[in-house]
Amino acid sequence: MNTWKKNWEESKKHYTDWWNGKGIVLSMWEHLQEGVTPYENIAQPAAPQNLQQYWFDPKWRADNLHYLLSRSSFLADIPPIANTHLGPGSLAALMGAELDGGEDTIWIRHKAGTEMKLEFDENHPMWKLHVDLLKASKANAQGKYYVGCPDLVEGLDVLASIRGTQEVLMDMMMQPDELEQQLAQINKVYFEVFNRIYDIIREGDESAFCYFSLWAPGKVAKVQSDISIMISEEDYQRFVFPFIKEQCEKIDYTLYHLDGVGAQRHLDMLLDIPELNAIQWTPGVGEPQGGDPCWFDLYKKILAGGKSIMANWVTLDELEPLLDNVGNQGMHINVDFKNEKDIEAAMKIIEKYR
Repeated sequence: MNTWKKNWEESKKHYTDWWNGKGIVLSMWEHLQEGVTPYENIAQPAAPQNLQQYWFDPKWRADNLHYLLSRSSFLADIPPIANTHLGPGSLAALMGAELDGGEDTIWIRHKAGTEMKLEFDENHPMWKLHVDLLKASKANAQGKYYVGCPDLVEGLDVLASIRGTQEVLMDMMMQPDELEQQLAQINKVYFEVFNRIYDIIREGDESAFCYFSLWAPGKVAKVQSDISIMISEEDYQRFVFPFIKEQCEKIDYTLYHLDGVGAQRHLDMLLDIPELNAIQWTPGVGEPQGGDPCWFDLYKKILAGGKSIMANWVTLDELEPLLDNVGNQGMHINVDFKNEKDIEAAMKIIEKYR
């Protein structure tokens, strides 16, 4: 690939090392355009007529991504990835949930009375939307950037989007055997969809994932169970662990999104999945964010368990204390950069630890 990112070969090595528990990746989630000199003279598409076009018009989305990426900063290890997400958990839209475009994101909602069909239908209009957006983005990219896999999500989170959270939690008590069968079927659909998407977006064997802007030299995915903050360790062992484990076994590179202080009780089980490469920590609303010293012991535990770390929303002044205390191996640090001057300052700090 001849990407717009000039130091991509160096950053690819940083990512590959990180997946294997080594070194440091310095990046950010999404991209910034302020003050960046365009790589090419790409025309900006006309303003969208409404939110429907902004989110769900494949050509407009692809053209707008092409324009934004042509003037995005790729300093440090920021990867050149087109974010084609269709909401957090768009797999649910292929089986009965609704997509609702808001000002800042796409909401995936349960619709009362909607029939749940836990099967893959290649004629489903939501699948066509996924394919059209990915293919339009790939046609624009021409090797200048990667097209990311949408944030499909999996398991209980998908089922909760289709049926409603309370209904799923009740099923754990009232019909656990049927719930297990549904989760197994969701995993089956997940792999059908994921593998088809990989065949569209792959660059050789390499691929990218939209959520957290992930790149890997193979199939890559973020996996999660946000609903797990509401369930016991016993229920996690039965209704989450086997299906996450299957994903980690069948996908080359996986990052688990551990979301919320209460979800830490499931960490030991995650550390027991040999094929899981890394864990991303999201403290939750109202909690100190990823660079705060209160999480250093958590990071040390994850590293001692053989997994790499992704720390998010780290500030510049937190970089050195974080690396001094946690170490310089298996660390993916995402900073919410506002301009390239801040990126350059962070790069100087990181180079002292490489």
